[in-house]
Amino acid sequence: MKRRLFVSTLAVVLPLALSAVLLLYPARARSEGKSSATEVQIDNFSFGPETLTVPANSTVTWVNKDDVPHVIASNDGLFKSKALDTDDKYSFTFIKAGTYPYYCSVHPKMVGKIVVQ
Repeated sequence: MKRRLFVSTLAVVLPLALSAVLLLYPARARSEGKSSATEVQIDNFSFGPETLTVPANSTVTWVNKDDVPHVIASNDGLFKSKALDTDDKYSFTFIKAGTYPYYCSVHPKMVGKIVVQ
């Protein structure tokens, strides 16, 4: 008798608990094409690729593969990283379409461009 009561209670409680968890912590839906991540490698005192074309709402990540620090800075002051040591990363999300030239403020001859469509 006690076993039946326990099984019956579990049959009611477990679905309720699962429903509560799903209501409190809904899965985050990912919509294709709304956001994408793209990487720019900093290596041998250059950006690769030098010009990168991405859709709007894309997050671009710069990764420093050089043995010296670099600072990513947009020409118009829209974004600027801290000094990136070897293997450090910096990310920025581009919302609006346009062309965004940038450079390394430590090594100003290092230049690149993000084109957002």
